[in-house]
Amino acid sequence: MTFDKHRSAGYLANHMARLFAQRLAEAIRPLGLAPAQFMTLIELWRRDGLTQRELVGLLDIEQATLANTLARMERDDLIVRRSVAGDARARTIHVTPKARALEGPATEAARAVNGHALAGLDPARAEAFLGDMQTVIAALKEKPE
Repeated sequence: MTFDKHRSAGYLANHMARLFAQRLAEAIRPLGLAPAQFMTLIELWRRDGLTQRELVGLLDIEQATLANTLARMERDDLIVRRSVAGDARARTIHVTPKARALEGPATEAARAVNGHALAGLDPARAEAFLGDMQTVIAALKEKPE
């Protein structure tokens, strides 16, 4: 039996994620943002002053990947890092006024990409689809026994 990629949840999810990332990159590029920066800013716009460790957990990415993203964001004046009193190693990450000004345009660009992607579904199906995606993500986060 041959593998049918069009019947594979993993293949389709990966393909969809790559297309979303491409469209998002195109939409936020004029703002000077890359998708990894945008995902990081989403968390910092919600809760400024997170640590790098907290961001790793929220974004579910590797420490080294986030470190590189944060270095670029610092270089681009999107974040500043501040020392934590009493902990020489810990630093909190804060958005700059430049990054705060991008929140509206960047989130609107993301909403437009999502709207375009889900336009072929009626609202009830779109909501069900999003719920199903959350269920699958939760299942994949659990380690198989």
